[in-house]
Amino acid sequence: MRAVTTTEPGGPEVLTLSELPDPEPGSGEVVIDVAATAINRADLLQRRGFYPPPPGASDIIGLECSGTITAVGDGVTGWEVGAQVCALLAGGGYASKVAVPAGQVMPLPEGVDLVTAAALPEVACTVWSNVFMVARLQQDEVFLVHGGGGGIGTFAIQLAAAAGARVFATAGSEEKLELCRSLGAEVAINYHDEDFVEVVRSHTDGRGADVVLDNMGAQYLQRNVDVLADEGRLVIIGMQGGVKAELDISALLGKRGAVIATALRSRPVDGKSAICASVVEHVWPLVAGGEVRPIVHTVLPLAEVAEAHRIVEASSHSGKVLLTP
Repeated sequence: MRAVTTTEPGGPEVLTLSELPDPEPGSGEVVIDVAATAINRADLLQRRGFYPPPPGASDIIGLECSGTITAVGDGVTGWEVGAQVCALLAGGGYASKVAVPAGQVMPLPEGVDLVTAAALPEVACTVWSNVFMVARLQQDEVFLVHGGGGGIGTFAIQLAAAAGARVFATAGSEEKLELCRSLGAEVAINYHDEDFVEVVRSHTDGRGADVVLDNMGAQYLQRNVDVLADEGRLVIIGMQGGVKAELDISALLGKRGAVIATALRSRPVDGKSAICASVVEHVWPLVAGGEVRPIVHTVLPLAEVAEAHRIVEASSHSGKVLLTP
């Protein structure tokens, strides 16, 4: 198979196309002939040597894919060779073939083509598990998502709006702010020249946000606590703004608030399989009905993986950047 390998940790220039042995399905696994994969910010960290795969996972970068099942391992039920699917991966997506636990394989949502479906697994599983399974966002609650123009943000806005929440989003350009509004954000906040704490409070009679989905980490920690409503839930899923910050516990206690940090990649297979099953049950009908749709910025061939990384690193894109082997 063709796969992207790295010669050493570093910039996009270390990404190289190589020929590797085809994967074989282990017990409980299927092999997928990859139609497309997607770039995630975790991929950039792995390329730089800061985000190694969990034990036993492929060291090839890539956390999601779509494609066609070409082999089925022992003990697999419910999947057959020839099925068109998408999948959540612990690694291995930047390749023409990948082996994946069968529980992390999902059918294509009705109406979504095979290539576009590669934009769905990571964002759908991340948003659904964190915003709804963990933070339990409810109808009419106030939801704030940072990075509203990115892959996670564009999906979170739509899913929260479909659930009947009031959606607020931050973004860094007028183009992305307009995209956030078009996807269902009641208020889009330019983080360059507006204080999201003040904006959210001003639109909620001082109450704040019930749920915050944060990809920044340390840089936004105290302000995210400040923007929480009483009994609000802050879910941290990224560290783009650093890993260490000081927390005013008294402010959190006064609101009876919760700060939750979660990761998807390091979960055990049964945990990820449960999330995938819940996504198929609850999210795929919304995608099939057109209430939620994948946002794709561009599709590039796998040979242009370095350029795809540069696009995501520059944050010049909206939605997902896809690669086709």
